[in-house]
Amino acid sequence: MPPKVEKRLGQPYAPSLVLTLREKEDAVQLGAFSISLAVRDMAASRDFYSKLGFEMIGGDAEAWTIMSNGSHVIGLFHGMFESNILTFNPGWEGTGQPIDNFTDVRQLSAQLRAEGLNPENDTSSDTPSGPASFTVTDPDGNVVLIDQHV
Repeated sequence: MPPKVEKRLGQPYAPSLVLTLREKEDAVQLGAFSISLAVRDMAASRDFYSKLGFEMIGGDAEAWTIMSNGSHVIGLFHGMFESNILTFNPGWEGTGQPIDNFTDVRQLSAQLRAEGLNPENDTSSDTPSGPASFTVTDPDGNVVLIDQHV
């Protein structure tokens, strides 16, 4: 049974769920979150998200662009992905700032395999440390990318 969700000022709020997840010692730590959007027209997409308050913080502005609005980050990718992807970056927080303590992508791959998931496109065994990535697909076909850059 799902946890009871309370309302606070008209918004869903589940404080007991938040505390439970934060206190769980063996919880999977995925790092910074962003959405990677497959775009047809990079200039039009950059312009659109700029109007929503996003500013370019990385990329080449043609094939890929990283934009942020405060702590919210989106990646725009032209010709790189077939569909939108949920992206997590172990070793980063917020807008790509490295952090000292994090769960390495290799450990995440092993942990998810132990949970019965099947990481695909897994480069984590190619090197003992540093950048690596893999994807998993949820039951509805949504791709989740775990992409470590540090």
